[in-house]
Amino acid sequence: MEYQHDIEINGEDKYLNICKHNGLCKKEKDSKDDTDSNKLSHIEKAYTTILGELGEDVDREGLLRTPLRAAKAMQFFTKGYKETTQDIMNDAIFDENHDEMVIVKDIDLFSLCEHHLVPFFGKAHIAYLPNKKVVGLSKLARIVEIYSRRLQVQERLTKQIASAISEALEPAGVAVVIEATHMCMVMRGVQKINASTVTSVMLGTFQDNPITRKEFLDLTIRK
Repeated sequence: MEYQHDIEINGEDKYLNICKHNGLCKKEKDSKDDTDSNKLSHIEKAYTTILGELGEDVDREGLLRTPLRAAKAMQFFTKGYKETTQDIMNDAIFDENHDEMVIVKDIDLFSLCEHHLVPFFGKAHIAYLPNKKVVGLSKLARIVEIYSRRLQVQERLTKQIASAISEALEPAGVAVVIEATHMCMVMRGVQKINASTVTSVMLGTFQDNPITRKEFLDLTIRK
């Protein structure tokens, strides 16, 4: 009987601990929701101010919900600040006796130039030489998404993607090339519609071995 009594008490303690934990989780979630709501409200007000300063009537029908829509859009465009490589890798790295080049090319990317807050967009090409470890191919595209959904310059974006893959997989080499069109060059400034920007980062064997580097570039860069 005493043993059963202990079980009941311990069981009740466990139940209370679960309830307490759930309560704390709910409070944390509610606090995060409140913070996100406040941030959205501040961004919405900022867009209202911007539209007004541009000479628009923010009370006309077409603009009534524009500041809120723009605020939500900006939060989506920069959602990469809330994500990390560790978050998306999970259990997607596998032991595999494969040491030949792995390439994923033509990964669509969309980002915002941090100088003018206008888009740049294009393709990312990624290759790595496994060192007994491979990763689910979709994760490479997810890494591109994490870093492109931030205020960026293309040079830094290219390096961040390469560094993230190198740190996660510890491969023999990583290569990343990005080809992009920048609307800050198309819509303003020099207004050159057909201009594109190509950046590359080569790590490990791709940097040290010109034959490996040439193989990657021949397989990815459009002529």
